[in-house]
Amino acid sequence: MKFVRMGSTGTQVSRLCLGCMSFGGMADWMLNEEASLPIIQKAVEAGVNFFDTADIYSRGQSEEILGRALKALAVRRDEAVIATKVFNPMGRGPNRGGLSRKHIHQSIDASLQRLQLDYVDLYQIHRFDYETPIEETIEALDDVVKAGKALYVGASSMFAYQFSKYLHLADAAGRTRFSMMQNHYNLLYREEEREMNPLCLEEGVGLIPWSPLAGGVLAGNREAGTVRSQSAMGRGRYNRPEDHAVLDALKKVAAARGEAPAQVAIAWLLSKPAVTAPIIGATKLHHLDDPLRAVESPLSDEEIAQLEAPYAAQAVIGALRPEEMAARQIRAASEPRRAAA
Repeated sequence: MKFVRMGSTGTQVSRLCLGCMSFGGMADWMLNEEASLPIIQKAVEAGVNFFDTADIYSRGQSEEILGRALKALAVRRDEAVIATKVFNPMGRGPNRGGLSRKHIHQSIDASLQRLQLDYVDLYQIHRFDYETPIEETIEALDDVVKAGKALYVGASSMFAYQFSKYLHLADAAGRTRFSMMQNHYNLLYREEEREMNPLCLEEGVGLIPWSPLAGGVLAGNREAGTVRSQSAMGRGRYNRPEDHAVLDALKKVAAARGEAPAQVAIAWLLSKPAVTAPIIGATKLHHLDDPLRAVESPLSDEEIAQLEAPYAAQAVIGALRPEEMAARQIRAASEPRRAAA
């Protein structure tokens, strides 16, 4: 395994981050705790020290599973880099979601309890909150860091102008700076190259892209347009003629190298200067094999150009607009109450 700095921080992380959204019981494709442990163990044994989860993943079950697994595997706390997120509604009620000071302070304590940790290394805002002043969120995150409950703060999918506001208002107020951006970025979705990636590169913010294999399409596990989706955002994704052209180019490069398409797709992401570590989700042990090989098999400039040539711009996705946020809050309010996991 290779290691790099997490953005411009001094903390070293593996070039792959294990995504833990598949751990829990909120959907039939997810893994229970017994099935999750071997995947975490394989990642640890391969040298992965970076783990990403969120409070909303199976309503806290993912955090619980990860916390117990790291203890069971005797992973040293000073070696593990653990990230979680806050924003999405965790149940019914007016203050169960968002990025208010109240919700952030409640959520970090609940996440630490589920993870069985004194602190997380990276605490991320899961989406932009149109209802809360940016200054309030920045101050609350700074309080979390000063209280020793998180070492760094980061963000996930939003528009670049929104993230720019967080960055520059935090700097102006002398508050904790955002270190990482977890964005939607892969060979089939490159719209982050318009503004977000250049912004992060210029500001010294590291990228930890989610869905690096486009829901399995880039691995050849699913045909384009049949991606499993947990939200309306993903329905019908990756099914343009240009997407099929990208897949054809990927298969050609992979065949010429004698490698799997998934390995080449991850190697392409690792070639990008702002990318710290793609977030790799796995529901089977072998899902980790190609990403691990990609770390040791860089692409040539010619291969990168061949992979990128068929891409065509598309509508920006992966960032919540006000109406989408409102719809999510309504759905959360209509769900039956769940016992605390």
